[in-house]
Amino acid sequence: MDGLPSALLPEVLDALSDPVIMVDGRKVVSFANAASLAAWPALTRGTPLSFTLRAPDLIDAIDHVLGAKANMSRGTITERSPVERLFEFQVVGLSPSANASPRTAPAAVLVFRDLTEARRLESMRVDFVANASHELRTPLASLLGFIETLQGPARNDPLAHSRFLDIMREQGRRMARLIDDLLSLSRVEMSEHRRPVDKVDFSALIRQIIDTLRPVAEERQVAFHLTLPDQPVNVIGDHDELMRVLENLIENGIKYGQTGQKLDVALQFREPNSDQPCECHFSVRDYGPGIPNEHLPRLTERFYRVDASASRETGGTGLGLAIVKHIVNRHRGRLIIESELGSGSTFHVYLPLYGIK
Repeated sequence: MDGLPSALLPEVLDALSDPVIMVDGRKVVSFANAASLAAWPALTRGTPLSFTLRAPDLIDAIDHVLGAKANMSRGTITERSPVERLFEFQVVGLSPSANASPRTAPAAVLVFRDLTEARRLESMRVDFVANASHELRTPLASLLGFIETLQGPARNDPLAHSRFLDIMREQGRRMARLIDDLLSLSRVEMSEHRRPVDKVDFSALIRQIIDTLRPVAEERQVAFHLTLPDQPVNVIGDHDELMRVLENLIENGIKYGQTGQKLDVALQFREPNSDQPCECHFSVRDYGPGIPNEHLPRLTERFYRVDASASRETGGTGLGLAIVKHIVNRHRGRLIIESELGSGSTFHVYLPLYGIK
């Protein structure tokens, strides 16, 4: 860019939405724009790039360019932690400056393009069609069967009309819930690589959800036992998604643990000056029949049910815990499930406190 003052170059690069990093001849970071720091918060000027980006293909591409074997090199890198992300990168060699050391002067510029969302969109379309076609097949077959019966043998039977129409309405509602949950799961998976940045009072959300679900609990004769701090507990989060986590876990506790007639809901947090990680700990414990150990690792898989018939009877779609898992992952938290047959189940959610990186 002829005529652009060098002092303005950092501002120009910071305005770009794609990550841009400069390294010197030792592969030490000499500059990283704002998008790079947002994508990799641990990235630090003056430290080797490999300390943050442990991607052999990227390092090989930089070596290829620095060794003057090529002026440009392209490739892709995939990160697995904390969530899966896919980046396309381009490494371009820079002309050496006459007044700078060849080892410490910027020698290559790395430009990244985040392909995660495009890849997730493609996967989402495929998964949605496959899951919807599989899960909707049974209720659709039931609806068609009842319609044929009402048009044929039960044409003039008022009692059959009333009974079948009630079943058809429930099947229709089941399909609507299934589609809503599939769309919710797809939306969460699409944005899972982007961490929320808002401040949310998690304690206030819990109280709000408890008030909303209290009529459902009373109908099933389940009593809430709340243990919440008096002061606000602020976490880094998305308000609506955290509401969905609380709603799913507490409603599950009411539905599947109703035989115990009690549901423990608790929230604790560690002060920022503690030696332990600065996070809050939310838990829901029911006193129902519990879950066999062999099922625990698969509970957060989509459509996985310990008891399919019981799940359908309570209106479950088999997607609730999958949605919870992906939301917690997006918030860089942890979901832990504990259960023992005959003693109920406990669902733990750990989330970082607001203001703590």
